[in-house]
Amino acid sequence: KTFFNESINLTKGDTLYLFTDGYADQFGGKDDRKFLIKNFKQLLLSIQDLDLDAQKIVLEKEITDWIGYGDQVDDILVVGLRV
Repeated sequence: KTFFNESINLTKGDTLYLFTDGYADQFGGKDDRKFLIKNFKQLLLSIQDLDLDAQKIVLEKEITDWIGYGDQVDDILVVGLRV
């Protein structure tokens, strides 16, 4: 595999997220479907201005509510870094 170096400009207050596919792959909701990456990205965009502790609470509540009484089907890792 060929790897490339990429640079991005960050400014104070920017937030970076690193995550596995686990959050988006969880089944739940009224039709027992996957949460989906588009919904996960939208959720991150909607909470990005909150402090990181508050974001953690929202993410935990959202996925718990989504899964409901079902079982977690994949590991979940979300890391948020604020510049």
